[in-house]
Amino acid sequence: MIQYKFLVRDLSMEFYIGIVAILFTAVGIWSGFHFTNRKNTSGNEEPLKETFAGDVDAISKLGISKRELEVLQLMASGLSNQEIADKLFVSLNTIKTHTTNIFVKLDVKRRTQAVHIAKELGIIG
Repeated sequence: MIQYKFLVRDLSMEFYIGIVAILFTAVGIWSGFHFTNRKNTSGNEEPLKETFAGDVDAISKLGISKRELEVLQLMASGLSNQEIADKLFVSLNTIKTHTTNIFVKLDVKRRTQAVHIAKELGIIG
């Protein structure tokens, strides 16, 4: 009985505040899961056929990602790495990584070679 009085009379305000805090936390977690947009993180959200006019079979065979294809197209339009980074809202190092991956996949050493091979394969227009 003494413990009950202590809980009800002395800790009642803290007890109710704790319950309200737990309730708000639960509602916050629920709304976070319910209202956030769940996106596919695999990078293959939409098929390449709908996005690019290039040869999809050649793109798939070489293993070129959607982002690498975007970088390759911007490279073909004559933009520098910094301009591509600014246009795609990524860092310069990210563009350099994509460029290196493109060079390895196309087995070239220069941007001009990469663009030339990509046009020959029908990857870009």
